[in-house]
Amino acid sequence: MIKLGAQRLDRVVALGAHCDDIAIGAGGTLLTICGEKPGVRIDALVLSGGGTEREDEERAALAAFCPGADLDVTVLKLPDGRLPAHWDEAKNALEELRQRTDPDVVLAPRTVDAHQDHRGLATLVPTVYRGYLTLGYEIVKWDGDLGRLPAYVPLTSELAEQKVRLLQEHYASQRHRPWYDREAFLGLARIRGIECQERYAEAFELNKLVLDLRG
Repeated sequence: MIKLGAQRLDRVVALGAHCDDIAIGAGGTLLTICGEKPGVRIDALVLSGGGTEREDEERAALAAFCPGADLDVTVLKLPDGRLPAHWDEAKNALEELRQRTDPDVVLAPRTVDAHQDHRGLATLVPTVYRGYLTLGYEIVKWDGDLGRLPAYVPLTSELAEQKVRLLQEHYASQRHRPWYDREAFLGLARIRGIECQERYAEAFELNKLVLDLRG
């Protein structure tokens, strides 16, 4: 098993199709980054939910998941479940964000996610953030689209529990969903932890990784 650490991690871009995507898929990673890099710049872009209670939830949640960060959150108003019909708007939003930030890592959905909005956003990311380290997060759902992922971010037990607590605390609009519970989130984190020989972890899709082994 090869372990790589981020030598430089000053700017992060976090992308989600819906409010709560980023926190579910990479909330533990954000907590880890912010704990290790106080003052890190995090630019979050969410494509749907703007102007609704979900935007309020998202802003409060990301503030909690990114303590001490220089955080900027943008929530757009694209209709849920209709991203393919709003391709230009989504692409333009990503391009605009790219013009004002130069991240060390991009957090985004996986390209093989069964949800069309997640998958569509993931498809757009490499057309805008070409050559950037992009980690594709996973979201458990009824579609059963989980698979074998090559990259892991280990989580301490404390951070795993904190992630679950923040998810339950900040997204009241999602609590009625049968999959939105502590067992689902902590269970997946435990499985990913086993796979990387840690207690808990978040797992990510990784498209390209260049290893510079020159001295």
